[in-house]
Amino acid sequence: MDSGSAKDSPPSAKPKSKKVAMDKNVNGTKSDGKSFKEKKKNGNILKEKDDIKHKRRKAEEHAEQQPKEAEIWFDDVDPKDIEAAIGPEAAKIARRNLGLETGQSKQSVEQVLVKEKASEGLTRAVAMDCEMVGVGPKGEDSIVARVSIVNQFGKCIYDKYVKPTEEVTDYRTAVSGIRPENINTGEDFKTVQKEVADILNGRILVGHALRNDLKVLFLDHPQKKIRDTQRYKPFRQRVKNARPSLKLLCERLLNVQVQTSEHCSIQDAQAAMRLYTLEKKKWEAAVKNKSNNKNCKT
Repeated sequence: MDSGSAKDSPPSAKPKSKKVAMDKNVNGTKSDGKSFKEKKKNGNILKEKDDIKHKRRKAEEHAEQQPKEAEIWFDDVDPKDIEAAIGPEAAKIARRNLGLETGQSKQSVEQVLVKEKASEGLTRAVAMDCEMVGVGPKGEDSIVARVSIVNQFGKCIYDKYVKPTEEVTDYRTAVSGIRPENINTGEDFKTVQKEVADILNGRILVGHALRNDLKVLFLDHPQKKIRDTQRYKPFRQRVKNARPSLKLLCERLLNVQVQTSEHCSIQDAQAAMRLYTLEKKKWEAAVKNKSNNKNCKT
C-alpha cells in the first residue's frame, strides 16, 4: 500500500507543474519571451502616440491663450506686473508698445508716443509745451513763440505760432526751431492766451518743467491738477537725477530719442504725456493719497 502510494504521487504532481508553466507563459516568462517583448514594444508605441497627442493638445491650448497685440493699450501698467498677471507674451507686447524692447530703434518715435486710431478730441488730461525765443539786450529773457497741446493719446489738438510782443534778439533756432517767418505772421498773444486758458480749464495739465511754459503765457493752473514729469519723484529716482531733462527721461524710460536736433513742441508734449500715461495709475493714486492726508490734518 505504501509503495503504491509512492508510485502514484509523481503522476499527480505533473498536472500541477504543467499548470504553473502555463501561468508563467501567460505572464511572459523566458519560455515565452518573444510574446512578452512584442507586447512591451506595442505598449511603448501606444504610449508614444499618446504623448504626441498630449503635446499637440497642450500646444494648441497655449496658442489659444496668447494675447493679441491689437487688443491692448498698455497705459500706466508696468510690464513686470503684466508678466506676473498674464504671462511673458503679454509683457512682450507691453514692452514693444512702450518702446522697451530690443530693436526699438526701428520704430519711429511717433509710434511710441502716439496711440494709433484713438480719439483726436479733448480728454480729461492734456499735455502742453511751448517754444520760446529770446528778448532783451542779450536775448536772455524769454517770450512764447509757439504753443502745442496734445490729448491723452498724443494727438495734437492745438498748435499755433505766436506773434512776438517784443523785439526778438535771439531766435534760439538751434534749440527752439523758431525762425522769423514762423512768428512774424503768428497769432496775436492775447488770442492764444485765451484759447489755451479755455482748453486747460478744469483739466489735468501734463508737461515738463511746466512752470516755464505757464510763466511765458502769463497763466496759472491749480497745483493739484499739474503733472510735471520733471518734478515727479519716482522718475527722478529711476534716472538718479534731481532735475532730469525730458530727453533723459525718454531715453531711460521709453527708450526713444527726442530733441536730437531742433526741438518740436508737439513732440515734447507727446513725450511728456506718454511718460504720464506710463505711470498714470500710480501717479494719480499718489495725488489722491496726498490730498486725503491733507484733509485729515485739517
